[in-house]
Amino acid sequence: MQGERRRNPYPFTWEIPLAVLVAVVLLAVLGVHAGRAAANLVAGAGLTLPPRAELFTSVVAVMRGDAGAGLTGAQVPAARLAGAVAVKVWVAVVETLLLALMLWAGKVGLDRWGPGRIQGMATREEAERLLGRSRLRRMSAVVRPDLYGRRR
Repeated sequence: MQGERRRNPYPFTWEIPLAVLVAVVLLAVLGVHAGRAAANLVAGAGLTLPPRAELFTSVVAVMRGDAGAGLTGAQVPAARLAGAVAVKVWVAVVETLLLALMLWAGKVGLDRWGPGRIQGMATREEAERLLGRSRLRRMSAVVRPDLYGRRR
């Protein structure tokens, strides 16, 4: 038990997975609204974003293809809103891009801080500074004193 604490000082608890889950859900919700905004922008309705109060409650209607869900009537006229197919396509495109971005970020994060990370590896600059040619040239009198020692 004590040896495990020395090797793993921070136990795996519920806070980190919960934070990741909340971030993924928030990005998915924002992706739905970004897809709807892109569809409305292409359709000529301008940049349409819902108020904060309607952020989560309008997601289901937007997923069904309603381009005006959660928007106030003063924001955009209904005649200029995008069609249901356009909204669904744009939401799918944006969500696919966000999924790819999240998967890439997850891989980078796991490579950096995950359980299978490579520990104790030097960067290229550190390896060059410690083992590279510039140090060999600088330390040549120590490495080969018979060839590069002090001249008498």
